[in-house]
Amino acid sequence: MSLHHIDGLDLGIDELEDEAVEIIREVAAESRNPVLLFSGGKDSAVLLHLAWKAFRPGRIPFPVMHVDTGHNFDEVLDYRDRMVESYGVRLVIASVQESIDSGRVVEDPSPRSSRNRLQSVTLLDAIAKHEFSAAFGGGRRDEDKARAKERIISFRDRFGQWEPRNQRPEPWNILNTRTRQGEHVRAFPLSNWTELDVWRYIGRERIELPDIYFSHRRVVVERDGMLLGVGGPVVPEPGESVRELVVRYRTVGDASCTGAVISSASTVDEVIAEVAAARITERGATRADDNFSDSAMEDRKREGYF
Repeated sequence: MSLHHIDGLDLGIDELEDEAVEIIREVAAESRNPVLLFSGGKDSAVLLHLAWKAFRPGRIPFPVMHVDTGHNFDEVLDYRDRMVESYGVRLVIASVQESIDSGRVVEDPSPRSSRNRLQSVTLLDAIAKHEFSAAFGGGRRDEDKARAKERIISFRDRFGQWEPRNQRPEPWNILNTRTRQGEHVRAFPLSNWTELDVWRYIGRERIELPDIYFSHRRVVVERDGMLLGVGGPVVPEPGESVRELVVRYRTVGDASCTGAVISSASTVDEVIAEVAAARITERGATRADDNFSDSAMEDRKREGYF
C-alpha cells in the first residue's frame, strides 16, 4: 500500500480505494469480532460502500454500529435505516440515552449542552458488551491535528483509552491488529483521504447521502458563530435571531453542536467545487465540540472517542 500525500505523492481515487479495501480485508481477516461504526455521515457511507466492495459478491461479514446520541437529524436516521436494509447488514445501536438512564453518564442540564462527549462511555460499553476486537471508523487525517496523529490501526488499551505515544509503528504499511483480552483497535481505512477525495468518490460511485448534505431551506439560529438548525435539542434563546436560510451540512453529528453553512450547492459536482475552494476543514467550521479548546478532539480521543 502506498501513502497519500507522502513524499510528494498524490494518489488518485483508484489507489485510495485499493488501499482502503486492502485495509478492510486485512483487519477483518485478523480480528476476532470487528464492527463498522456508522453515523450516517458521508465518511461512514463511503466506508460502508468500501466494505461492500471488499467482500462482494458475498455479504459484509460484520455488523454496523450507530452510537445514537438521541439528538439526531431525522433525515440521517431515515438514511441509516435505508442503508442497513440496502446492504443487508445487521445494525447494533448503542444509546447515549440508555447510558444516561442507567447512570453511566450524567447529562449537562444547561440549554447549550451537547451529548457529543457522552458518546465515549456509550461506545466503550458497547464494545465491551459485544466483545468487539476491532472497530472500523471513518476518521481522516486531514480533519483535525489529533486525527493526524493516528495510525491506520489505532491501539486502545483495556480501559478503551488512546495514548498517542503508545501506538504501533507501521513500517511499509505492515498493520498489527493483535490485542490481548479487553483491548481493541480502531481501524481507519480512510486515513489518507481528504474531504475532496471523499466527495469525488461519492460522485464516481453514485453513493446515496442524507439530503442535508445538499442545499435546502432550514430554520436556523446563529450561535457562537455557527448556524444551528432549530428544533430538537436546539431552542432559540432570548435575543437570538431566528432565520430561514438556504444551507447545507458539511458533516453530520449531534444536532446540538453541528452547524450548517450557507450554500447553494445542490449536486455532488457543485459540492465538489465548493469543497475545493474551502480553506477550513468541515469539522473546524461546523462542529462546536471541536472548537471547545485547542485540544478538544485529542481530549475526547483519549477518553475513548472515535
